[in-house]
Amino acid sequence: MADTGGINIKQEIQTILSKILNRPSEEITDDARFVEDLGMDSIMSIEILASIEKKFKITIPDEEIKKVASLRQAIELAEKYIRK
Repeated sequence: MADTGGINIKQEIQTILSKILNRPSEEITDDARFVEDLGMDSIMSIEILASIEKKFKITIPDEEIKKVASLRQAIELAEKYIRK
């Protein structure tokens, strides 16, 4: 995945997810589904969105984050807004 400005986006998002979902980073694979595989709920998704926005200094519309179901999709979404 992308590495933008010295920041490894995948690693940073994986760390955020690991903390919020209370799971080891290695369990959060690119295609692990947040709800089905990792047990994420709607409150956690809000925390994740806020943490990603804060980390990368971006704003992601709520309707966009609702479409994200895996680490790979979260990375793609973050990259989209980082590059704007």
